[in-house]
Amino acid sequence: MATTQAESTPNPNSLKFTTDDGPFLSGGVAAYASADEAAEDPLARRLFDVSGVDDVFITPQFVTVSKAPAVDWGSVKPDVEAILAEHLEAA
Repeated sequence: MATTQAESTPNPNSLKFTTDDGPFLSGGVAAYASADEAAEDPLARRLFDVSGVDDVFITPQFVTVSKAPAVDWGSVKPDVEAILAEHLEAA
């Protein structure tokens, strides 16, 4: 099973997820501030399905997910990690 590592960022509402199991994106970067913006990106769309996710930034090397300030990481992080692992395994 693919694994990710979460790293804190200067923004307490954002976590950076990295992996050694392959790229998250084949090239370039993708940034989405809403589920509507992410409608054409399957990975970002799934991340926005997690309650509390506010922003998604995807590069080949990492994914940064930002949550709403009132939401606890404990309710967001496990779902984000599961989605990222499934994405990497399907690639």
